Amino acid sequence: MTDTRDLLDEGERLDGAALRALQLERLRATLRHAYAQVPFYRESFDKAGVHPDDCRSLADLARFPFTAKADLRAQYPYGMFAVPRERVRRIHASSGTTGRPTVVGYTDGDLSLWSDMVARSIRAAGGRPGDTVHVAYGYGLFTGGLGAHYGAERLGCTVIPASGGMTSRQVRLIQDLEPRIIMVTPSYMLTLLDEFERQGVDPRSTSLHVGIFGAEPWTEAMRREIEERFAIDAVDIYGLSEVIGPGVAQECVETKDGLHIWEDHFFPEVVDPITGEVLPEGEEGELVFTSLTKEAMPVIRYRTRDLTRLLPGTARVFRRMEKVTGRSDDMVILRGVNLFPTQIEEIVLRTPGVAPHFQLRLTREGRLDALTVRAEARPGAGPGDRDSAAQAIAAAVKDGIGVSVTVEIVEPESLERSVGKIRRIVDERPKE
Repeated sequence: MTDTRDLLDEGERLDGAALRALQLERLRATLRHAYAQVPFYRESFDKAGVHPDDCRSLADLARFPFTAKADLRAQYPYGMFAVPRERVRRIHASSGTTGRPTVVGYTDGDLSLWSDMVARSIRAAGGRPGDTVHVAYGYGLFTGGLGAHYGAERLGCTVIPASGGMTSRQVRLIQDLEPRIIMVTPSYMLTLLDEFERQGVDPRSTSLHVGIFGAEPWTEAMRREIEERFAIDAVDIYGLSEVIGPGVAQECVETKDGLHIWEDHFFPEVVDPITGEVLPEGEEGELVFTSLTKEAMPVIRYRTRDLTRLLPGTARVFRRMEKVTGRSDDMVILRGVNLFPTQIEEIVLRTPGVAPHFQLRLTREGRLDALTVRAEARPGAGPGDRDSAAQAIAAAVKDGIGVSVTVEIVEPESLERSVGKIRRIVDERPKE
């Protein structure tokens, strides 16, 4: 592996004391900016009895109130903006499938920062100027495609803006244009894998060396499957539109031991999901972010709902976040047992005869909740293979998680997908 120390930018070269001093300076400026320019934050701070001047140390951030997705939706569309509309150069938004979308604005400075952070991330993943990058994240209001695109260009790469969908064409583009890097959701990478094999092409024979995967939780078992079947390095990228988009944190290819958070621009906390208490480093809880340098839409203590823990830095001075294990709002409580989709994913991945694509369907039978695991069969799997797979998954869930579920093995590529991701949980229980 090439020594990357000579490739680090100025922010990555900060020592611990210099980083903390910079964070505090930027945090205090962000709190003042938000308080002065965003009525929501002024009212929120005043109600909590805190003022930006009360922040004299990084620990003082815990005195300030949280921001939740519901707050952003309540301020739809422009209530969270901290600059005049004429300074906003781009708008992104969430899908809004569970309510109003969350709208995010970017100034010229924000767009430049975002490109810098994604470029830093690609470099940490093993990318270098001159590489060709195949971007298969969705383009449009979703931040994945354009965030990856401009970050790769900032690094000096050639970009193939493939976007999502048209899987057979994606396979042809990868064969013909010979990208070294692919940026895509891990579940869609497995769809591409299936298409390579359907076309009779050995996935290990492609030009790809690095896969940068994000936008959904994925397990170490999925990493092993992708790396073995594609012969690539599979690394994790993290971000969310409310904070900036992809490029908030990145796994370094030389260690693959969690994602280094770019703490010179995004300050992390991990809190108890129930009490909101800040947890010590190393304890698992809900990830919370405060932006330190955003102009158009600063966020203060934004609750991501992602579950992880903070760890000391290794390949970089910045702290790491462990690979996200799930979301606090994705946890299924079934007859008193807590269950996360990633637990089911590990079982599906090790079950012969099924593809690594699944969905959880919640229903109610009488007074009790019921869960059906729907997993796609691998192409060519016969009725006997499907029956055996269903029995194996049901037994593994019962033995490993402690709850009984129904398992359905469905046709390949039949589960609903959106921007390359499978909709993991379908809740069909009656609303109370």
